[in-house]
Formats: sequence, C-alpha cells, structure tokens
Amino acid sequence: MELGIAGRRAIVTGGSKGLGYAIAEELVREAVHVAICSRSDEEVREAGERLRAVAGDDVTVYAARADVTRADDVRAFVAAAAEALGGIDFLVNNAGRARPGTFATLTDEDWEADLGVKLFSSIRMSREVLPHLRAAGGGRIVNIGAIQARAPDPAFFATSVNRAASASFTKTLALELAPENILVNAVNIGFVVTPQWENIHRRRAPELSADEFFARMSSDVPLGRFGEPEEVAGVVVFLLGARASYVTGASIDVAGGMGRYV
Repeated sequence: MELGIAGRRAIVTGGSKGLGYAIAEELVREAVHVAICSRSDEEVREAGERLRAVAGDDVTVYAARADVTRADDVRAFVAAAAEALGGIDFLVNNAGRARPGTFATLTDEDWEADLGVKLFSSIRMSREVLPHLRAAGGGRIVNIGAIQARAPDPAFFATSVNRAASASFTKTLALELAPENILVNAVNIGFVVTPQWENIHRRRAPELSADEFFARMSSDVPLGRFGEPEEVAGVVVFLLGARASYVTGASIDVAGGMGRYV
C-alpha cells in the first residue's frame, strides 16, 4: 500500500526503544524524516544510529535527549527537531512509563509522575508542534493510549484514570483542529512487548519468574499472547498516511481483543 508520506517530517517521543523505536523505524522505512527523543542521552543516540543505518543517506534522523515532562525540554527539542528536519508534519505522542498500582498503593508522587508523562507531555508537545503543522498547511497527531481508558483496571489505577483524560484530550483537540486540516487520533494498546514490562513485573508480581508472569498476563488477552511493537507501529503509520485522510477523532484499539467494550 502506498502511504504517500515519503519526504514528510515526524517527531516520535519516547523513540529510543520499544514501541516508539518501532514506530520511528517504520517511518524511516517509508522515507519519512524522523526526530526522536528520550530521557537517556546514551539510549537515544544509540537508537539514532540504528535508525540511520536503516534509513540510508536520503532520510534525516535527529535524535536528542529530552524529558517530555519538562516544558523547557519540550520547547528546545521541538525547535531543534524542526530545524533539523526542515519543518514538522507529524507528531506521535508515545512517551509513557509504566506505573502499576491500586488506589491504596499509589502515592501522590506516583499520580503526579503518571499524569505528567501521559497527559501533560502530550499537551505540551502538541502545543509546541502546532505552529509547525499550521505552517505546513496541516498535519497529523497520533496519541498512544491504552485500553484502560475505556476498560478501567484497578491494578493499573493511575493508567486507567489518566488515559481516560488523554482520550478526551485527543477527541477535543481533533474537533478544534479539524478546520485546519490537522487530524488527531489515538491508538490504544493492551499488552505489548516493551521494556516497560520489566517494571510492571517487578511491581506487580516479583515472586514469579518472567515466564510465569507473562503466561499469567497473556491469559487476559483473547488472542492469548502479547502484541509486538511492529504490530502497533503499522497502524500508527497508516494513520499518518494519505489513506487515512478522512479519519480524525478516532480511537483505535490494537490490543489482541482486550477492549471488551462496544
């Protein structure tokens, strides 16, 4: 399928590993110029080198450290990315850290950190990117969410609450920006193989081996397995493409059937 995005320019937050890296790699394979960020300078620079090896000489890859929970970092990164790429057409708000826990176990610090990385990072990144999308005559924003936004899970209490707020942010922003040809959509994941699951394993069931833990968690998935980052990345990149030009305000599950709502 011809996506019609070659030569466009994209930012992917949390792009040094896991789902963010898979999305960035899918984009450079489509000849999209990409900027990625991460909190770890070493990890993001190594990821940038791997992406350049995939991209070849005709595709620009910009990789820099930025903490998306810090407004100054966001402003500086977006400005530098726009300069490196020659503008911005797409934003993928992927950054997020696993913070499982019930209402009884989550502290104020847990709540604030989760809200900052999942909701406020998307707000700040979108705010900084919008002038560049407008200058380009339109663009796309894809927010990575989670099925807990519509199917709350007390074991992921903060995620359930904050992802619901993020879902409303996606829908409301899509309505406001539609007249400017800026499309805003969400992709909601369930259980996808990413490094975050090491933290989830440690916090939820440290007494289990990795194999036992993943087997137990997979039993909640109708397809009976965790998803791969590439399976999510393909849907994200489709939403950035020409074939998705009439899709905005949508919330698409890529979760192996875990979204049991209508």
